[in-house]
Amino acid sequence: MSRRGAGEDPSGFLVVDKDPGMTSHDVVARLRRLFHQRRTGHAGTLDPSATGVLVVGFGRATRLLRFLQATTKVYEGELVLGETTTTLDADGEVTERFDMSSVTPEEVERAAVALRGDILQVPPMVSAIKVGGRRLHELARAGEEIERQPRAVRIDRFELSPTDDPCCYRFEVRCSSGTYVRSLADDLGRLLGGGAHLSRLRRSEVGSFRIDEAQRLDELTAALEQGEAPGSLLMSPAAAMRDMTALAVDEEIARLVSTGRGLDHEVGQIAGPYALVDQAGELLAVYRDAEPGRIVPVVVLAG
Repeated sequence: MSRRGAGEDPSGFLVVDKDPGMTSHDVVARLRRLFHQRRTGHAGTLDPSATGVLVVGFGRATRLLRFLQATTKVYEGELVLGETTTTLDADGEVTERFDMSSVTPEEVERAAVALRGDILQVPPMVSAIKVGGRRLHELARAGEEIERQPRAVRIDRFELSPTDDPCCYRFEVRCSSGTYVRSLADDLGRLLGGGAHLSRLRRSEVGSFRIDEAQRLDELTAALEQGEAPGSLLMSPAAAMRDMTALAVDEEIARLVSTGRGLDHEVGQIAGPYALVDQAGELLAVYRDAEPGRIVPVVVLAG
């Protein structure tokens, strides 16, 4: 648990295995009610039909979600060659059909090569990003389609393997934050001279958070109904910042950190951000490099 004042709600994180049919907002709303916690948020939207890792923050810890949102994501799933849809996945209506039954695994691999590394992606109209103050999916539901600017993303891994169905391929993607996997499937289909859409998507990793440590909503509900204290189910802020370099400080420095003071610190070759923890291992703040030998706060939890 993080340090907090008397009467303050628990602060920490949950790694949730999202069920299909729920939006990420639905998951957060459900957990807000279960944990009686007003301040909640998540690190990276999952589509309603998608499943897998969704990191949810509570209380003061929600201020740390930005660091988890920026981490690498890993997805696995299946895509179907030969059909495009309005949503680029199986939830949408079919817009075009192509005969792609003769496409070979070797051709699929050659197309995938062109989609690895640093690429530009056009956000789909069904995405949640805002253009002109309105979310794209709201415009799409109203029947509008607007021009979107391409965004730079990085695809570190895009591996595909054939199935018994010549038009169905399993895949695994390791990518930067902000990548649209449905757009990746659509781009692959176009490079092959036809079209494609996602048929299944599961997020298996967010940074170092993996599916094997995720809990389902029904498991969390059962634990609370059996009298488990809400705070005991949460991962501490310090544990959640485990991918950062941790800097342990003494009581004197901890007091300076609690007031948001910059610190003199030689960090050598290790770049920030840094998780500053007290002698008990509790997270006090996250700092970043400001100039050589100087670090300054980005988020302060102590105080």
